[in-house]
This record gives sequence, structure tokens and C-alpha cells, in this order.
Amino acid sequence: MNKPIVLVADDERGTREGLERALQDRYAVLVAEDGQKALQLLEGRHVDVLITDLKMPGLDGMGLLKRAMALQKPPVCIVMTAYGSIESAVEAMQAGAYHYLTKPNINLDELELVIQRALNTRQIEVENVSLREQLDHKFGMETIVGKSSAMQQVFDIVQQVAPTRATALITGETGTGKELIAHAIHNLSLRKKAPFIAVHAAALPSTLLESELFGHEKGAFTGSVERRIGRFELADGGTLFLDEIGELEPQMQVKLLRVLEERAFERLGGQKTIEVDVRLIAATNKDLRKQVAEGKFRDDLFYRLSVVTIPLPPLRERRDDIPLLVAAFLRQCSEENGKSVTELTPDVINVLMAYDWPGNVRELRNTVEQMVVLARSEKLTLRDVPAVIRGGADLTKIAVVRTGMTVEEAEKELIVQALKELKGNRTKAAEKIGMSRRTLHRKLKRYGLEEL
Repeated sequence: MNKPIVLVADDERGTREGLERALQDRYAVLVAEDGQKALQLLEGRHVDVLITDLKMPGLDGMGLLKRAMALQKPPVCIVMTAYGSIESAVEAMQAGAYHYLTKPNINLDELELVIQRALNTRQIEVENVSLREQLDHKFGMETIVGKSSAMQQVFDIVQQVAPTRATALITGETGTGKELIAHAIHNLSLRKKAPFIAVHAAALPSTLLESELFGHEKGAFTGSVERRIGRFELADGGTLFLDEIGELEPQMQVKLLRVLEERAFERLGGQKTIEVDVRLIAATNKDLRKQVAEGKFRDDLFYRLSVVTIPLPPLRERRDDIPLLVAAFLRQCSEENGKSVTELTPDVINVLMAYDWPGNVRELRNTVEQMVVLARSEKLTLRDVPAVIRGGADLTKIAVVRTGMTVEEAEKELIVQALKELKGNRTKAAEKIGMSRRTLHRKLKRYGLEEL
């Protein structure tokens, strides 16, 4: 297993060499005698941890820190400062440093502990990013599939609001894809290279939610053995997605309103006001207007949040999208589960379109995956549809929807849409749809679309 790479930047030779000797058993240590040489090393290779002195000739530690944090994959940064220069250390922390140590008497045991904690934190962040990418891949089709007028209106609003700074409120039932729409807004905005941080308000009690959002100082409450950076600080420059906002207790509503108005807050147990540039996107499956009328939600916070409201329709109100979604999910689930299920009979589509889907797109996706996993052949038939779906389908609607798209027609529509959107670029279209370029060529031939 490769050792983590640590870069030590300090113009004092004794400090450089001392830290190198102390760390070289557990880490691959690089050294630089000034900020410029350190920056060249950072730009030339991946570095896990940067330990830098703040006082250096030329490019000083603060400048190096800011340049390091701007890298696509920034290292964890630990700064060293002379005793009595704590203000500089605080400024460095605000610029993104993970921790600071005071010179000249650096406690090597403390340094080792800080590096290990920093690396553990980085690993968790990497795993979270990887998990989010997997989830986006797994459920992401619902944000790009939809030809119904209801979804076209959603896409139009997203495209209009994304480039602005406006706060947005996404409303809709559970499973309609609110977090994915928030991702789409972020990815289409000027903030797309900055963090997208999600917080689910209902998952945390109010006592923990405040610390989660705003962070806390060491000793702020029992068990707070070190400083914690809150989600607002982590999202600085980017987007904070606050889901299930209707669950916020009155005290938290007041604090959130203040942040929206002043773009500033204090950590729990802290005195210093921290300013942030964060775009807030909120979501709820509740009727906030009704909660305002009942005195359960502040009207001033509601109006702050709902500068732009994006209502997501339930799946039962956009049944025309079901064949498109099924075609997309069928392909995804077959690939992910090592199956070769490529078709389903028309009566399957009719039943799926006749069902009301209380769990919305998420439930449809899970149902398709279940059908694929348990499939006995390459073609799904009515017996592959779960009994709860067959029993819950309103059979009087089947006659109405029989004229709807087949999966083949839906797949053809997906291909046409992708090629049109990407101006005929087949490589990008194949990537967007989720198939190989070779498969796309075969489909184009099959559907008579070779001229596109």
C-alpha cells in the first residue's frame, strides 16, 4: 500500500529536515524551502497533506494555502505559525486550513494525530463523493428523462434559475427527485466547481442540526473535544441543499433566516462572525403555505426561501413519461445486475402506466430493478410485475393508456432527444443515454435513425 504523501514547506532548514525525519517512517515526505517551490510540487503531482509555515519569502504560506485550496484535488492543509500570531492562524483556518500548530516547539505527537485525523476526514469525503456519484448514476435518469409538459416546465424553470443567485424552494412528494433537481441547478450554475452540500433536516434532532449547519468550537458542549466546521462553511462558494425544511423547529427557523439575510453566523460556542457566500436550495414534501397559516412556519422565512418555487409533479400526473423512464431504468438495472433483460411486453407497460406510484419515480425505479433481478428470460412479461403493482393498478385506465409508447418507441425517443440536444455528437449522446457507442450505432440502424 502506498504511503500518503506529505509536503513540508518552510524556509527554515532545521524545521524542514526535522519534520522530514519525524514523518518519513509513515509518510512519503516532500520538502520545499519556499512557497513557490511548494506550489510547483503541488501542481506537478497529487499531495495528500500540506504542512506550511505562514512566514516565508516570496509566496508566503497564506498565498500558498489559497493556491493549494484552488486545486482540483486540494491537499489537507496544516499551517505553522509563530507563537503569538494566532490571528494569522485564524485567517488561515477561514481560508481552508484544517489545523494550525505553533512554532518553534511543535509537538510531534500532536502533529501525527492531526495528520491522521485529516487523512481520515479526507477519506470520508472521498467516499461520500464516490457514493453520491453512484447515487446520481443510479437515479439520475429522472432528471434528464421527461417529455411530458409538466416536466418540460420544470426543466425550463431550472434552466432559468440556475445561473442566478436566487434561493429556490423545490416542492413535491417523496420520491419525485427533489435532490436531483437541486443537483441540476447547481451543476448548471456558475458554482458548479464549488461544493454541493446536502443536509436532511428530519434526520437530525434540533440540538445536533444546529452544530451540523453552523459548526462548533472545542468545548462548546459536552463531548465537543475539537472544533467542527459546519455545512454552511463547507458549502462556501457553492450550494447548500436543505431537504425537508418543513421539519425545522422555530428556533432553527430564526437562525436560518438570519443567515439568509446577513450571510453570516457564529459557530456554537464561538464569538467570531463568519461570513459565507452560499446559495441555499430548500425542499419539502409539506404544504409550507398551510404551515405558515397554522403558525408552524415563519412567514418571513417562507418568503425568503420561495424566491423561486419549483413544483415537481407526482408520477401519476405525468404518465406519458413512464415508458421513457422504464426504458432507461431497464437498461441501467440490466447493466448493474449483470442481466440481459432488454424487452418487455406491451401489457407490462400498460399495467405500469395504470398504477398510481405513491413512491413516485423512486418506487418505479426500484420496481424495475426487482423485475430485472428476478427475470426468468430476456423479456419481462406480466408475471414478472410484482403482485402489489398488478393488484394496485386501476384497470379502467389500461384501455386509455394502451395507445402509449412501447419501450422500443421510448428508447427511440431517448436517442432522438439526446442527438438533438448534443447536435449529433454520437459519443456524447451514447454517454448521456448510458450505452456504449457501438450499442448506439446498432440502435440507430435498428430504428432507421442512421441519418441523424
